[in-house]
Amino acid sequence: MANVKTKLDTRRPKSDGTYNIIFKIRHQKKVYTINSGTSILEQYWDHENSEVKKEYPNAKVINLNLLKNYFKIEKAILMVEGSFSIDKLRSMVKGTPEKQTKSFKQFTDELIEQMLATNNTGNAIVYRTATNRLLNFCKKDVLFTEIDYKLLDSFKHHLQVKGLKPNSISNYFRTIRAIYNKAIKHKLVSRDNYPFYDISIKSQRTANRAISKAAIKDLMNLSLEENSASWKALNYFMLSFYLRGISFTDMAYLKQTNIVNDRIEYKRRKTHKNYSIKLFKCTKSIISKLQDSNSCYLLPIINENIVEDSLEAKKVIKQWIKTTNKYLKRLSLELQCEISITTYSSRYSFASIAKHLGYSNELIAEALGHQYGNRVTNIYLDTFDVNKLDAMHYDVIA
Repeated sequence: MANVKTKLDTRRPKSDGTYNIIFKIRHQKKVYTINSGTSILEQYWDHENSEVKKEYPNAKVINLNLLKNYFKIEKAILMVEGSFSIDKLRSMVKGTPEKQTKSFKQFTDELIEQMLATNNTGNAIVYRTATNRLLNFCKKDVLFTEIDYKLLDSFKHHLQVKGLKPNSISNYFRTIRAIYNKAIKHKLVSRDNYPFYDISIKSQRTANRAISKAAIKDLMNLSLEENSASWKALNYFMLSFYLRGISFTDMAYLKQTNIVNDRIEYKRRKTHKNYSIKLFKCTKSIISKLQDSNSCYLLPIINENIVEDSLEAKKVIKQWIKTTNKYLKRLSLELQCEISITTYSSRYSFASIAKHLGYSNELIAEALGHQYGNRVTNIYLDTFDVNKLDAMHYDVIA
């Protein structure tokens, strides 16, 4: 049977320094809360007797109301015994009809549908993957109130046993937490049920994927048959490197119109940050080898008939990355590289080479579009002269 206690919730003070007086309900090792609607400074709360101290103005009236609500909750607990749910209890105490709530899957499906409607396919896929993982573990759909610490901790252990890496587990949990937070804003679940306070969501530092300038020179000196799969993979890698580590996705969407005054001007799809990258001779040479003059796109990756950022476009680019990485891996083995080169290695390599050349973290961060340091530092970064970035860019790829 559930039991109830009157407490001062000292976990989170309000803006005026007061704390909410709450009714703490424990049922089968789970703890729920109902707000009394009254808050006071801690100095006026009698923790031993669970009441407002007599010296507080209107203490007698407040304590009487607290007592009435306490017995109201006790009566409601007796009435719902055997079919206890905090939503049902709250509706009985507040005299409102029990709200029909959406399940975790129903709500996530709505979010995914909205994302797909706006071609936000990347996040849609992430949400779908995390949801499927959780529900496959639960072996059923669940309500948000059922997602508690015990379930999340068991889910985390399950993923670890399955051999998932910490960063993959972290990605799943961050996604589930984001969905839960949206559900709170949609009033589908109370923040009192929030289960993530005690769940550790840690990521490991990503393994080094950078290759040296010498290794890049070795790649360029390989004798490859023109227009072969390996030749294309190498040229896509080099083009990404020459464009300051541009992502394969952003590279796929580059158009003829992105070339302005001998520069590539584009907005990164992941962060929506604007980039302006100088086109050096080596960059132009690769573009001329790869580009399809009959397409609006610079590179022959996306078909003009495919809607940008759609699920179909995402699948096409994903397959291109997979194929490119397969042949880059073969080139890595041929050169006996310490790491397996991927499309993302170009970005790491650009940053690593710039660092070895003595350039500051701030300038490298600006070149890659990352934030560095605190807010004041980031304001400083906005003032970097384009010529300084171009000079570093040239030194790295020269």
